[in-house]
Amino acid sequence: MGKVEKNEKGNSITKGDLTKVFWRSFPLQACFNYERMQNVGFCYSLLPIFKKLYPKKEDMSAALKRHLEFFNTTPQTVTFITGACIALEEQNAKADGNFDMSSIAALKAALMGPIAGIGDSFFWGTFRIIAAGIGCSLATHGSILGPILFLLIFNIPHYMARYYGLKIGYKGGIEFIANAQESGMVGILTNCAKVMGLCVVGAMIASMVKFTIPFTISITGATIKVQSIFDQILPSVLPLILTFIIYMLLKKGIKTTHVMFGLIIIGILGSYIGVL
Repeated sequence: MGKVEKNEKGNSITKGDLTKVFWRSFPLQACFNYERMQNVGFCYSLLPIFKKLYPKKEDMSAALKRHLEFFNTTPQTVTFITGACIALEEQNAKADGNFDMSSIAALKAALMGPIAGIGDSFFWGTFRIIAAGIGCSLATHGSILGPILFLLIFNIPHYMARYYGLKIGYKGGIEFIANAQESGMVGILTNCAKVMGLCVVGAMIASMVKFTIPFTISITGATIKVQSIFDQILPSVLPLILTFIIYMLLKKGIKTTHVMFGLIIIGILGSYIGVL
């Protein structure tokens, strides 16, 4: 998406226009609101296309109103929908009034859920966790690679999805997403991402959650460490139990900050009296 020139099909949208849309897609949630969520940011990303397709003020106004309706999806994968909407808006501009406007809103409504499902599973449930696990592990050892790798592991897939998603959405997004849903590929990808995320979370619990009991028991002169008993039953079972307790507290609606402060206080008191 570099030069401003006609594409191969001779359409009025150029690579330069798509490049502008790509960069404008990043502040999608800059004007987030609880009534229509990402509608302003989505409309902002399409402005270069509207200026190109609708030189008349009334047509531009109608396009803006069309895309200021409710919209919400995963920011990292939004360009799949953006590209498909650009293709429809281009068809509308060329149809000279013989185009079904409701199909644009229907497209957005139909794609928001599936795209969000894939995006949330991969970016919030997988890449972010993997990046945080690797980054935090290196950062705790004082390595500058910690924050660097965290940003790279998350953002390289993010930028690729955003960049190529716009191309795929524009060239054949409607058919691509429809075929993916019909073939079951969307469900397969989502489930794979969930499994991968759970595996990473399990590994992080065992390697990064530190929770041990320093108690010792003396029986007929022999000293037994309580922690070793737990380790023989299941290694890292105490961190796992602690993780499930925190999960249950969060499910009951207790705020994250309250849980964090509670853990800090319990940790300090436990260490002071020799329990933890």
